[in-house]
Amino acid sequence: MNIEQEILETVETMPPSLKQELLHYAKYLIANYGQENILSEQQSIKKRRSGILKGTFVLPLPDDFDEPLEDFKEYME
Repeated sequence: MNIEQEILETVETMPPSLKQELLHYAKYLIANYGQENILSEQQSIKKRRSGILKGTFVLPLPDDFDEPLEDFKEYME
């Protein structure tokens, strides 16, 4: 079931007074967030791709991996 169908089924079970409140709230949301914000949020959601970082990390790690870095020698002393 998609979100639109679920919303419609839920609204059908509400008494008229709650439907009126829901209508006011929906108009409030649209006025405050604007139609362009709603559309930009939908467009900004991107699907994740598995394996995108494949080959980025080289294993096994070098033998000196845990050794302090040259840049921090003064700090470590």
